Amino acid sequence: MIQKVLRNEPSIYRRGQSGQGMVEYALILILVSIVAIVVLITMGNQIANIFSNVVAGLA
Repeated sequence: MIQKVLRNEPSIYRRGQSGQGMVEYALILILVSIVAIVVLITMGNQIANIFSNVVAGLA
């Protein structure tokens, strides 16, 4: 009986897979943003100095 219901309702599987894909994309975006924040926190002063040197060189 359950197998009959599942055979007639393949949209259940599709819905779960698309939701899984969205979760994976969200996790990747979160990971990338965390890495970017950590890099900016640890190297923020060095990056600011580089930009200051470039601006001073152009002036």
